Formats: sequence, C-alpha cells, structure tokens
Amino acid sequence: MKALVYTDPGEALQFGDYPDPTPGEGEVLVQLRAAALNHRDVFITQGLYPNIRTPSVLGSDGAGMYNGREVIINPGTGWGDNPAYPSRNYQVLGMPIDGTFAQCVLVSSDRLAPKPAHLSWEQAAALPLGGLTAYRALFTKARLQSGQRVLVTGIGGGVALMTAQLALAAGAEVWVTSGSAEKLQRAIKLGISGGVNYRDADWQKQLSALAVDFDVIVDSAGGEAFAHLVRLCRPGGCIVVYGGGKGLATFSPQYLFWRQISIHGTSMGADQEFQNMVDFVAQHRITPVIDSVYALPDGNNAFQRMDRGLQFGKIVFSIPQ
Repeated sequence: MKALVYTDPGEALQFGDYPDPTPGEGEVLVQLRAAALNHRDVFITQGLYPNIRTPSVLGSDGAGMYNGREVIINPGTGWGDNPAYPSRNYQVLGMPIDGTFAQCVLVSSDRLAPKPAHLSWEQAAALPLGGLTAYRALFTKARLQSGQRVLVTGIGGGVALMTAQLALAAGAEVWVTSGSAEKLQRAIKLGISGGVNYRDADWQKQLSALAVDFDVIVDSAGGEAFAHLVRLCRPGGCIVVYGGGKGLATFSPQYLFWRQISIHGTSMGADQEFQNMVDFVAQHRITPVIDSVYALPDGNNAFQRMDRGLQFGKIVFSIPQ
C-alpha cells in the first residue's frame, strides 16, 4: 500500500510503499478515503512523544470503507472498564500502532462506527479525535446544560472548534478567545456570541465586560492566562483542561474554594462517549470545520501549516486508491 511514512525526528515524511497490514483475529482492514492531522502527529515528528517507533505511519483520525459500509474509526483502544480514566493499556492510533496516513489501516472490528450520512469523507475524517475530546469535556466533565455560558480558549484548532460547535448545538451561549482577529471573525460566523484577542493586555477585562462570567471554561493552554480563567469562572462553575501548551499555570487557590470552582482534566474518552458523540453529531447535523485538504503525497506541507498555527479547523488528507 501507499503511505506517508515517518522515519526520524526532524526529517521529512516520505510518501511511498509500506507493507500491507494483515488482519488477525478480531481485526479488520479499512480502506481509507480521508484522514486528518492532529497536533499529536506534529509533536511525534519533532521527537516530543514517548515510545516512538520508526518507520511508522502516523494519523489518528480516519474514515473509509469496510465490507461495503462507510465507517469512521474510534482512534482509542484499551480504555478499560472504568469510564473515569483509561487503563494502562490505552493506546491511540498512529503511534506506536500504525495509523491512518495510508491507503488502509488495521483496527479491531469494534473500533468502527457508521459514518454520519450528512458528512463528506473529509468532514467525517475530521471528527473522531477532536469530537471525542470535546464531547467528554462538555458533557461528561462539565455536565453542560442548555442556556449555560461557555468560554472556549484558543479557537481555531480542531478540538476548540468542535467544542464550540457541540456547545452551540446543546443550547449554550458560547464565547471564545484567539490570538487572531481573523479567527475571531470566522468564529462569530459559526454562531458564537463573540470573543477577544488574548494578545491584548486587558483581554480578560474585555471579556468580563462582554459576558460577566462563565459556567464552563474549556482550555488547552494553561500558562499565565489560566489565573484569569479562574477569575472569569462563575461561582460553582468549572474549568475543563485538555492541554497545556503554554506551560505551568499559577493562581491563588482561594478563588477555587471560596467560589466553589471545579477544575477537571480530560483527554480523549471511553467507547460509549465516542458512540454518544457520533450520535449527537448525526442528530444535530454538525459539520466539522475544514481548514484545508491536502493530497497525501503533499503531507509535509500540511504538517508545516499546523506547526505554524495557521489553521482554522481541521487539516485533512485525501487518500488516493
């Protein structure tokens, strides 16, 4: 099969021949039509991920055909019996298991879900990892209710956008932050109430003047801004964290206990959450935002675009057959 192959940190990925996977008991071979890029893939190519194996095929998100059926792939395996947290055997497709940046991918048969009929191949491939992370953050961790006010930081990435879209579909009022005025304007066109540029020195004051405070805050950055998020959270509200790209967060604990604020960590999700997410997307006809589509042989250009933070939505690969 043809694949985009990762060989060494810092080296360009190579498009070429790669051994065809052979299904074992309980495994199936999905003929992929599209796959989507995640920050995880970029971090692996930079050597910033444990247990790196080379050569390998990256990619956690994918959609394709199996046995005449249109399917999307649950990228997580081995979560375990406790829905609260994953087992030690939990793995995500695309490292160390070969992933979706190829013409086909080998997965357990129970990793497949029907592709929502309203989605194109590219839109379906953009859904799994971001959709699962966003769904768990909002509905399992934050227990989001209709009418609540939600803040999503760093709008533009796949998870942040899907979080905003799911929250809107659930009847929430959604606000965002971004370092780009253009991304803020594009977010508003999706139905978001408004947002502020976090590069402004007084961004938190601007946001407080616009929206007062928030029932739910979903953050992927951490860093110095996190202390402001704690103050923007209403009494009894919660902050859900799914990343920490800006490093350590320093804040006064008194804001937590006096205001009864909860902080939850989350990443990915259990199998039932994945199915619930797919059903929710189908019911509300939610369409993932696509930034750009690259042919798989042009994969290095896609990695560069994500590494530069230029995207608004998911970067997707079309896969030749």
